[in-house]
Amino acid sequence: MAAESRVKRLATTLMEATGDKDPLVQEQIFSALCALGQAEPEEVLNACEEHLRQHEKLAHPHRVILLRAMEAVVKSSLAQLDKSTAKVVIFLASSEMTKSKEAFPEWQQAASTVLVAVGRRFINQVMEEMLTKFQPGVLPHCFVVLTFANLSVTNVFGMVPFLNSILGTMLPMLPMARQDNMKSVFCYALQYFSESILEYLANLDKAPDPTVRRDTFSSEVFSAYEVLFNCWLPSREAKVPRGGGRSGRRWRAGWRRGGLGPEGYRWGRIPERSRRG
Repeated sequence: MAAESRVKRLATTLMEATGDKDPLVQEQIFSALCALGQAEPEEVLNACEEHLRQHEKLAHPHRVILLRAMEAVVKSSLAQLDKSTAKVVIFLASSEMTKSKEAFPEWQQAASTVLVAVGRRFINQVMEEMLTKFQPGVLPHCFVVLTFANLSVTNVFGMVPFLNSILGTMLPMLPMARQDNMKSVFCYALQYFSESILEYLANLDKAPDPTVRRDTFSSEVFSAYEVLFNCWLPSREAKVPRGGGRSGRRWRAGWRRGGLGPEGYRWGRIPERSRRG
């Protein structure tokens, strides 16, 4: 217990020093936390979580340093990480990521990357938390969608079983998206979901559920495709933004490459609504 207390005291001293405005000092504190975390990951992660939770007014740049350190510690100790500590980290990162509805990309991205790092092993626990912030009929925080997207390509076998449910909830949200940044986020996610599905299908011999087929996602894919190209692209009110346009084109290419776009419905039954004329 004494050794743990010394580690916590040292971690707390380092965290209190993150207020230093010198970038070099901040990087040294980050490196010291990472080194301490490699030796005592559970203790350091819990200390970081407690510090962030108890210091609500800590400025975003300083929160980012701690979140970056937590991500690094998770990555270096993931195989040994205790489930209870993982849950504490997940809840903290989820809260940090969605606390503000305003955009603070560096802070929110740092929290998202912590969730993605934990999700490499504890995907069910991460998804249990994330799905509470992804409710039908309500536009989610954009970083919730971005976290889904990045999880889908970092843990393909873990995420693909969730994608049908995610797509089913997401599809009614697409027409609700009015802001360009939200459209861009959905395009980004759909692109990564498609890549994840294609990778899963290319490695069915290693997949946990080898019965998954392309037509598992056919209806959802076509519906998303219709919204993107029939509603968003022709819109006079708001065009898909720079990033969204590129993501949209890459998403279309990704679906078509694997026979997942409308032309790819040769492998499955074309939905009745697409049989026009």
